[in-house]
Amino acid sequence: MANELGRSTSPYLRQHAGNPVEWREWSEQAFAEARERDVPIFLSVGYSACHWCHVMAHESFEDAETAAYLSEQFVSVKVDREERPDVDAIYMAATVAMTGHGGWPMSVFLTPAGEPFFCGTYFPKDARGGMASFRQVLEAITDAWTNRREQLDGIGKRVVEQLGAQQQPTGGAVDLDVAVQLLKTDFDPVDAGFGQAPKFPPSMVLDFLLRHHRRTGDADALAMVAHTCDRMARGGMYDQLAGGFARYSVDGQWVVPHFEKMLYDNALLLDVYTQWWTISADPLAQRIAEETADFLLTELRTPEGGFASALDADTDGEEGKYYAWTPVELHEVLGAEDADWVIELCDVTGTFEHGSSVLQLRKDPDDAERWQPIRRTLAQARSSRTYPGRDDKVVAAWNGLAITALTRAGIVFGKPQYVEAAAAAAGLIRDVHLEGGRLYRTSRDGLRGTADGVLEDYAAFAQGCLTLLGATGEVRWFDAAKSLLDRVLEQFVADGAYFDTAADAEQLVWRPQDPTDNATPSGVSLAAEAFTTLASLTGSVRYENAAAEALKASAAIAERAPRFAGRALAVAETIAGGPLEIAIVGDEPELTRTAFTHAPWGTAIVAGEPGLAVPLMDGRMQRAAYVCQKFTCRLPVTLPEHLRRELRPAD
Repeated sequence: MANELGRSTSPYLRQHAGNPVEWREWSEQAFAEARERDVPIFLSVGYSACHWCHVMAHESFEDAETAAYLSEQFVSVKVDREERPDVDAIYMAATVAMTGHGGWPMSVFLTPAGEPFFCGTYFPKDARGGMASFRQVLEAITDAWTNRREQLDGIGKRVVEQLGAQQQPTGGAVDLDVAVQLLKTDFDPVDAGFGQAPKFPPSMVLDFLLRHHRRTGDADALAMVAHTCDRMARGGMYDQLAGGFARYSVDGQWVVPHFEKMLYDNALLLDVYTQWWTISADPLAQRIAEETADFLLTELRTPEGGFASALDADTDGEEGKYYAWTPVELHEVLGAEDADWVIELCDVTGTFEHGSSVLQLRKDPDDAERWQPIRRTLAQARSSRTYPGRDDKVVAAWNGLAITALTRAGIVFGKPQYVEAAAAAAGLIRDVHLEGGRLYRTSRDGLRGTADGVLEDYAAFAQGCLTLLGATGEVRWFDAAKSLLDRVLEQFVADGAYFDTAADAEQLVWRPQDPTDNATPSGVSLAAEAFTTLASLTGSVRYENAAAEALKASAAIAERAPRFAGRALAVAETIAGGPLEIAIVGDEPELTRTAFTHAPWGTAIVAGEPGLAVPLMDGRMQRAAYVCQKFTCRLPVTLPEHLRRELRPAD
């Protein structure tokens, strides 16, 4: 049989359509083939911007001899982890349980029943450093399958039983002050961020700390945010020419990035820098927020109006080649005088092989008027290089994060094009990804994928719609969000517990349930946020209770390791502070901008004409802003300065 990936809507899977491996997509047909042939399944999970996925593909999956062996002894299944996070979650949990670590590419061997019996990540083509070669692994698996089949079946069944028996611990209310203290102990006072290298952008933790500062006045919380945001923005992880953040910093000083640029990172960081500016008015915060938003619009926006998932780390087979500069290249583009100035300003000291460096901007240029045209010249020169590959599938959850961040930034900074882009993305998700109340996770070129949406898709997109409601006054966004969250209660909650997959979705060997806020917010944390907002707009105790139940799932993590419960803690901060509700009646853009800028993040805002069919607007006819808590409202105000006074934190 031939490789089947050419029919896929996933750019990652299509990258492997030319492999000699007879790849199958994840499907019942693939498992049926394994049962009929009585062979194990080789499951390879990765994503398009994954450097080591490309390495293993080049070394092994493009090798005709390896491909022939795989075809003879296995059914080979390729999965895009971004398209099927449910499949990824199950087998990553198994990989971590069996090996003590995880990562991508993930290489898992399954029985035809889908039960994992051997797990790993990257296997090199040739054995080295005590690591077996991929061919050695395949031959050992074949031998065990032939001669010790019962043992492998037993391992697979036990792994599934153990995963299924893991109940996520729940708890009550988290002590937010204690969480901040734990974060302080983990904070790097010199280079900022939390923990040691590699350092990932701690977006959700920064969101929590900003909300905590807003509610309590904790100066240390704000200082941790300011230091971290400053170091991330001025280091090599941030693209000083075109805006946008790389995935993480390999070192502890934010110098050497892992170069892929992910939609979710940039959406989350855009929101953090926007919120930081509303509290600090720091010019750096506004510059980075606007440049990041512009990056989303210029480099990740698709022709259909959505946002692509990622830009690749590699170009021409070399990681970071598109972004790095040598002194010689700078001299060729700028001339000697300007090049020498940039080499000193941007610390071009030969960090990488071949003497190249990413550009850093550790301090503001002493001559800003000189830097801006140089920046444009360098960006133009860089555009002649091979551009990184773009994974242009549209993921509902990550677009939801972008919709929220762009809407807030657009209102706060007076950039209507950001709100327009957010509305266009929301329109694409609503029109293409939604059918009969069911949300599908991905689309590409305007064509919907087949993977069901998971909890994070429903919750992130619902929150994006509710944020858009406050900016546009269009009731369709309220209706869409309410419908999505009602389905969450029907399909994702059982006996008070939240699951990542719907009850009517494909039944896997285990129903994933992960409350950890990691690279992206967990589905249950996003649900807590969206239900909190919807409860504020409707006064519904049902939605309020749904938010409280969702937060319980993260309580145990928040108490032990708050770095991995940042979004849950941020939502808990919103609840601890009120939360506030603001109804703005009439076309009052300055009142709306004041509300978005000066209200605590997490405030439910609705702005529209009298009679807008949102419960918080019921009976409000005077063109004014109403600040409320649990539908008990203060006197209406008509001037932005009066609304600012109403929203000023208590001393």
